[in-house]
Amino acid sequence: MIDIATLRKSYERAELDEAASDPDPMHQFAAWLEQAIAARLPEPSSMTLATVGSDRRPSTRIVLVKAYDARGIVWYTNYESRKGRELAAHPVAALQFHWVELERVVRIEGAVEKVTEAESDAYFATRPLDSRIGAWASPQSQVIASRAVLVANAARYGARFMLKPPRPPHWGGFRLRPDVWEFWQGRKSRLHDRLRYRLEAGGWLRERLAP
Repeated sequence: MIDIATLRKSYERAELDEAASDPDPMHQFAAWLEQAIAARLPEPSSMTLATVGSDRRPSTRIVLVKAYDARGIVWYTNYESRKGRELAAHPVAALQFHWVELERVVRIEGAVEKVTEAESDAYFATRPLDSRIGAWASPQSQVIASRAVLVANAARYGARFMLKPPRPPHWGGFRLRPDVWEFWQGRKSRLHDRLRYRLEAGGWLRERLAP
């Protein structure tokens, strides 16, 4: 058995200071995401989404960011999935991006709302055909007997909709409106750089946190 307690890594790729960071956290995020994409990292748009259920138990899963602007961060999913039900009951969440190769983490917290139906329709129309059929075929987060259920559902909905499956009424987007951001850059000797932005009086307060 590998002794994981002995695993070590020294973080020495970059630094993050107040002078070099953008006063607007969305602009800082956009710059880091673009650098992750330019570096050809695997799944640079993947993020961990954390929600809380009615039983007060937190749960996490990986989703893909599909849009971001001054209004917030957008992803798409099945509204009847576990995360969809939890967000309906408790419309707050946390997101985390971890770009391992760049030794960077971005954490985001805030209230969550559904995007407009027009936004969901527009994005759904851009998805590959098999993904659009899959949105109908998968009763996400529900117990199924076997994979054969998914295959049969996909065949049935494929035959029903052919090349033009509409967006399912239970499928669409969520937008997280950030009120807290944290940008983490790994540094040597575990003296990491952490800059937090908090929304205060309509503006962003930037402050350094101890690692």
